[in-house]
Amino acid sequence: MSFFTDTADLKRIGALIEAHAAPIYAARNVPFAQFAYVLTRPAPERGGKPEGAALRPDWRAYPCSLVKVFHLVAAQLRLEDGRLSAHGELDRAMRDMILWSSNSATNYIIDLLTGTTGDTLLGDAEMTIWCERREEINRIFAALGWPELAGINLNQKLMDDLRYGREKIALDRSAAGHNCLTPIAMARLMHEIFSNSALLPPARQAAIRDHLARDANDPDRGRGAYQLLGYLGDALPDGTRIWSKAGRTRWLGDDRASFRRHDTLRAILPGGHEFLLTVFTQGEAVAEDDGFLPAIGALVAAEIMGQR
Repeated sequence: MSFFTDTADLKRIGALIEAHAAPIYAARNVPFAQFAYVLTRPAPERGGKPEGAALRPDWRAYPCSLVKVFHLVAAQLRLEDGRLSAHGELDRAMRDMILWSSNSATNYIIDLLTGTTGDTLLGDAEMTIWCERREEINRIFAALGWPELAGINLNQKLMDDLRYGREKIALDRSAAGHNCLTPIAMARLMHEIFSNSALLPPARQAAIRDHLARDANDPDRGRGAYQLLGYLGDALPDGTRIWSKAGRTRWLGDDRASFRRHDTLRAILPGGHEFLLTVFTQGEAVAEDDGFLPAIGALVAAEIMGQR
């Protein structure tokens, strides 16, 4: 059971995505099992389930910075229920976590949500309490009861290399290991953000959407941290409205997390055609290719515009 309904039209587009991606993986000796996507568009009738297609939607993968959308939603949920207090540094962190994909901003929010800080070593008893508190973000999303969130893990901070001190001990103790998302989990959250969902009041949903907005004409478009060039929104038609969050790792000293490039995108194309696309990739020869994801985004946009 999924939040979307498979349709022949989107499965046809999905087949084109696979036909484009598979030979690239093969030519670079990267297993095609390290590629996945979920593609949806709004239901033709108001209130219906979105239409969709997917390949390996349940692939449990290291998510890079896509987890930051979950952290943004978690912060808004806790602001709404009063367990988190609004303040200027939180506002700045939520903005920079998405706009520039700041790990420092993200880790500040994780500290606030969980009541933990990464620092020098703790005794065993204190460390056990610390690890239990670090599960808070997992508990926030488990409480939603969405089947698409099965198997995800959100109990680790975001790092640019290896972990030390409490963060290393916590990773070693975590049964789930590193952070983990599936394409279907990411797609479901994006659907809830951009639909008339009961997840959050409209003002908080609007704040999340505003953080995710990307401007193809922004002067900062060329900065890698803006996460538009080299990702799904890079080659969309002029005039497309874009909301997205991407993530990428190079070598991190840990094979469980190195060489990934993912993106999750909402696009409204000229003429009003809309779609949501989430793509996960793994493998150095693919993750280092700045043209791979833009070509997929352009392919989907051309097909969506040609259908209606």
